[in-house]
Amino acid sequence: MSVDFIGMIQSQKQSEIYPPDPNGPVIDRDYVRAFAQAHEQAGFDRILVPHHSTGPSATLTISYAAALTERIHFMLAHRPGFTNPTLAARQIATLDQFTGGRLGVHFISGGSDSEQRRDGDYLDHDQRYARTDEYLGILRRIWTESKPFDHEGTFYRFEQGFSEVKPAQKPHVPIYFGGASDVAVEVAGKHADVYALWGESLDQVRDLTTRVRAEAAKHGRSIRFSVSFRPILAETEDAAWARAENILERTRALRVQQGYSRGGPQQSEGARRLLAAAEQGERVDKRLWTAIAKETGGRSNSTALVGTPEQVADALLDYYDLGVTTFLIRGFDPLEDVVDYGRTLIPRVRELVAQRDAQRKAA
Repeated sequence: MSVDFIGMIQSQKQSEIYPPDPNGPVIDRDYVRAFAQAHEQAGFDRILVPHHSTGPSATLTISYAAALTERIHFMLAHRPGFTNPTLAARQIATLDQFTGGRLGVHFISGGSDSEQRRDGDYLDHDQRYARTDEYLGILRRIWTESKPFDHEGTFYRFEQGFSEVKPAQKPHVPIYFGGASDVAVEVAGKHADVYALWGESLDQVRDLTTRVRAEAAKHGRSIRFSVSFRPILAETEDAAWARAENILERTRALRVQQGYSRGGPQQSEGARRLLAAAEQGERVDKRLWTAIAKETGGRSNSTALVGTPEQVADALLDYYDLGVTTFLIRGFDPLEDVVDYGRTLIPRVRELVAQRDAQRKAA
């Protein structure tokens, strides 16, 4: 099987160790250009543009970045509930056409009540996933059906819904989906093309992918898997761990500067699973490092794989052996790490995957 690499771009330089420039623009066009083009040159397959309730439009960011690149695909982070599904389906199909079939969409139901309420969404956790289920069902019909249709559901009602524009990709754009709660897994089994996990331990990934596969099988579907990590690389293992400790110290210092204490657990099940991994220790399996996840309360994909490029590639292969064929990797030094991953890590993983596939074929 081939393996895909997804990166992530933001509209300005920031991470756990870099605060946003208070005097700089929220949208730095030059940085976005350099960031997107660096991913393409580094051999990434796709770039995630994230969504936050106070941040720039991910849709418009992709439109800008796609115009500055030629081959790389994109992944739009999209929250159901703020745009009617009939309109969202036409917008997504239009963007897929303008990018030349380079769009995928990661649907985020929302794991935080407070984050959702910034945009006026007061549904609870399970209601949000029920809404996503209905929403995705509508999108798939709008993208694929040749005649208008009526719909009357729990959350949406319309008459003669239709889109003249269809996605460039058939049958529709790839649907990425995450969420580790029982209701999330049920929705994933019905709709997801790719199920996305944060960087958990091997045992946790084995458990969750088994659950999702079983749910997808109920609907006669197969599903692919993506896992997210923050690789920390150096020429030697000792240097890599020293770099990791420096990142932890800088993260703590910045959180103090910004007035944050050690992060309490996020509301999402994914965050709780990251913290459960952290309870096993700062170093889990071969080289999964959980210290940043523990420090920040499991906010976002915050677990790292630490070591030389060869060691981290070997660790990623363990996840590949569990059936993971997509890796979302991003660094704490965002742009610089993209270049480094393209120079060292991505080629080595692809090489190891080709070797592993050849061994299986021979056997």
